[in-house]
Amino acid sequence: MKLTADAKGTFAIAPTPFHDDGRIDERSIDRLTDFYEEVGCDGVTVLGILGEAPKLDAAEAEQVAVRFVKRAKKMQVIVGVSAPGFATMRSLAKASMDAGAAGVMIAPPPSLRTDDQIVGYFKQAAEAIGPDVPWVLQDYPLTLSVVFTPAVIRKIVTDNANCVMLKHEDWPGLEKISTLRNFQKDGSLRPLSILCGNGGLFLDFEMERGADGAMTGYAFPELLIDVVRLSKEGKRDAAHDLFDAHLPLIRYEQQPGAGLAVRKYVLQKRGIIASSAQRKPGATITPAAKAEVEYLLSRVARVDKRANLGPQSSAAG
Repeated sequence: MKLTADAKGTFAIAPTPFHDDGRIDERSIDRLTDFYEEVGCDGVTVLGILGEAPKLDAAEAEQVAVRFVKRAKKMQVIVGVSAPGFATMRSLAKASMDAGAAGVMIAPPPSLRTDDQIVGYFKQAAEAIGPDVPWVLQDYPLTLSVVFTPAVIRKIVTDNANCVMLKHEDWPGLEKISTLRNFQKDGSLRPLSILCGNGGLFLDFEMERGADGAMTGYAFPELLIDVVRLSKEGKRDAAHDLFDAHLPLIRYEQQPGAGLAVRKYVLQKRGIIASSAQRKPGATITPAAKAEVEYLLSRVARVDKRANLGPQSSAAG
C-alpha cells in the first residue's frame, strides 16, 4: 500500500546491519525487520542518515532497500533515496517501488541557500522520481544546514501533489508544527502527515503540538510506540512519565558522531543484530561508553523492564 497523507503512528528509522568486516548482514536485516513488526511499528524507514546510506554503492543501496521491503509483511517501508544526482535517485526510487515500498524520502543537499533554490530543487526531485511515487520531505537543518520556513514547506507541498509527509527534525521545532497545523486550519495547506525525528528527543511535546507520530531511531522503538499511543489517548502524565524514564538514554544516543554506535550496541545486546559494526569510516563504542550505557539501561529498567537486558544476547549465526 502506498504512503498517503493519512499516515500516522511510529515508523522506525532502521540502521543498516554490517558484519565486522563491513559486508552487509542480510540475516540481521531480516531479524531487524521482524523485530520492528513484532513490537508494533507501523512502518520502517531505511537508508536514512543513520542508515549509513552514503557508504553504500548504488547496487548495495538497492540490495538493502529491497531486502527490507520484501521481508516486511505488515509495515509500510519508506526508502531514503537522497543522492547528489537525480539519475541515482530515480533508479533507487524505481527499484524500491517496484519491490513494494510505500514511498521514498528525499533530503535537501546542503548547497541550497535561498527559498527559491529549495522550492526549485524539490520540484525537480519530484519530477525525477515521477508523479506516482509518494515522497517524504526531510527537514533536518541541524545536520543538513538547510532551513525550511513553514511557508517554504507549504509551497513545496502545494507544488508537489505526491509530497504526502513531512519528516520534522527541526530544533527548536515545536512552533513550526503549530504553524503548519494552523495553515491547515485556515485552508492554505492541504492534508499532510507529520512524523518527527531527532531521536525522539522532543516527541512528548511534538505529539501535543499536533504531530501524527514518530519517524526516528531509538534502541527501544517500543518506547516511541507507547508515547505516541498514550499521547493520542490523552494520557498526558503517563506518556511523559514513561518518556522521562528513557530520556537520559535518548539523550546519550543523540550525541553527534557517537549515537549510532550506541544504538547498534544496544540492538546487538538485545539480540537483534549480530554486530554493532559500522562501515568505515565510522565510530566504535569504547569500553567507557559501554559502561555508561549499561548504567543508563539499569536506570531505565527501574521503570521499564524492557530495558533489563542482562548479559549480552547473541544474534550470530
